[in-house]
Amino acid sequence: MSNSHTGSGPGRSQHDALDALYTGIVARKVNFTLDLDIRSFLDRVRHGHLERFIRHRIGDHRLVHWILKWVKAGVREDGQWFETKEGTPQGGVISPVLANLYLHYVPDLWVKAWRKKVARGDMVAVRYADDAVLGFQHREEAERFLVDLRERRQQFGLELHTEKTRLIEFGRYAAERRAKRGEGKPETFNFLGFTHICGKNHRTGHFLVLRKTIGKRMAAKLKELRRKRRPRLHAPTVETVEWLPSVVGGYFQYHAVPRNEQRRKAFRHEVLRLWWWQLRRWSQRTPGDGTSSWKSSET
Repeated sequence: MSNSHTGSGPGRSQHDALDALYTGIVARKVNFTLDLDIRSFLDRVRHGHLERFIRHRIGDHRLVHWILKWVKAGVREDGQWFETKEGTPQGGVISPVLANLYLHYVPDLWVKAWRKKVARGDMVAVRYADDAVLGFQHREEAERFLVDLRERRQQFGLELHTEKTRLIEFGRYAAERRAKRGEGKPETFNFLGFTHICGKNHRTGHFLVLRKTIGKRMAAKLKELRRKRRPRLHAPTVETVEWLPSVVGGYFQYHAVPRNEQRRKAFRHEVLRLWWWQLRRWSQRTPGDGTSSWKSSET
């Protein structure tokens, strides 16, 4: 029996979580995955539980006092002040830290205990912030885990998103088993910006997990680039030359995972189209007056 577990703690990145999940599914006897989605997590954190977790983790009473004072500060709406009894202040720099602390005590420690006491087959658990995926060897254990988890989270004011929380057949034998039953390809799931797909190494035939940039996420990023580019139509060329790499560089780096080259090439192609269109607009400016002759339209 084995377990891979990660959270969004210090020094752990989204890529660490992605790698842990990939290794867990490929190396262990995973046949089913449970994709969890917590509904409006930051709005539902209960202050009573959070206070207990903070006091358990932090020994400095003065620091605890100021953290709790900030958490319970309340919100102002329509000129009136309202006390908040649950949730963390939105936009606060410490909110992600407190959220991760809450999730550490609510699901993480409980998941580890559940695996030791209940699971008989292999089980993999990977979490980053409020996004989590678990892998199971046996369907019945996955179903029992989900029932127990719903009860656990209700006790702490958390709710699983019914439509987005899914148990699917996913693993090295999923395609073969579904083919024997006359079913289609294994279902896919999304985690941290990537669609995860059951696949094979074309050279060796070994099972692997393909990870591709989520199509909707890529389309949204390109739409954002087009929107941010419009105010720069009349900006000096050097400014755009500096701006464009700065906004797409991080995207390219994040999505540089093995076998995601096709999606990255598609994104690069669209960015180059935007850049080429921008250059054409600059070339059509009337010399000397700093204006543009609008002779073409973007496709």
